[in-house]
Amino acid sequence: MAVRKFKPTTPGQRHKIIGVFKNEISTAKNPFSGEGAGQSKKVSKVTPEKSLTVGKRSTGGRNSQGQLSVRYRGGGHKRKLRLIDFKRTNDGVPAVVKTIEYDPNRSARIALLYYKDGSKAYMIVPNGLEVGQIVMSGEDVAPEVGNTLPLAKIPVGTLIHCIELRPGQGACMARSAGSFAQLTSREGDYAIIKLPSGETRKVLLACRATVGVVGNSDHALEQSGKAGRSRWQGRRPHNRGVVMNPVDHPMGGGEGRQSGGHPRSRTGLYAKGLKTRSPKKHSSKYIIERRKK
Repeated sequence: MAVRKFKPTTPGQRHKIIGVFKNEISTAKNPFSGEGAGQSKKVSKVTPEKSLTVGKRSTGGRNSQGQLSVRYRGGGHKRKLRLIDFKRTNDGVPAVVKTIEYDPNRSARIALLYYKDGSKAYMIVPNGLEVGQIVMSGEDVAPEVGNTLPLAKIPVGTLIHCIELRPGQGACMARSAGSFAQLTSREGDYAIIKLPSGETRKVLLACRATVGVVGNSDHALEQSGKAGRSRWQGRRPHNRGVVMNPVDHPMGGGEGRQSGGHPRSRTGLYAKGLKTRSPKKHSSKYIIERRKK
């Protein structure tokens, strides 16, 4: 992927940097038989697979009781949720990458898979995955880019993403654009994994992971360019605690422009350096080295 900059013809274009949306779509009607399988054509796939989308209800930052639990949310463009197959349990059945698409609900790109048994699914796109490529999942598949297999079958030193924390739970770690983890070693029933945060922890060997690095790493270079683009994404204007009154925020009040005292949240928790992780947390025994500060 790449990014494109704009000429400063308007104030909103001056600092705008966005991704390039050029995907490849296979021209084959049946990717597993007949001519055209594996051929690709430079086009842009705009509409998602209808059978794999559901409506996304906007909450405006409110919980199930209707109370505001997250501030500065609301509005934004209407979205559709793409149902991503984070479990990849269709073992032994080859799937061809039909399209690579944009997903408004995540930073990474997604790929539409056509399985040989006729089913369809979406997956996160790693670097190097191309239209027409065959991917598989299971215990006996090769540790190649896009394939999903248990940590016990992945060679030590391999870069991985979409990692399960519990067997059968589905991928929950290293899923965003450009992120990856590394399988460093094995100890007994556990694999030692270095996560994107710098944390080193144990994960059961029965848990699955996908080989490769999540694509669209240029997402970190993007800039919205104007406040209106944040409104399109459902983010409302945010006001600082120091400009509030003492009744509204611990850092508010004072004559003129006061510093606000110790940086803290609206509920009084220190905002810089305070450790909020519970020392009695069950998963602490699996963490070998804490994340970088």
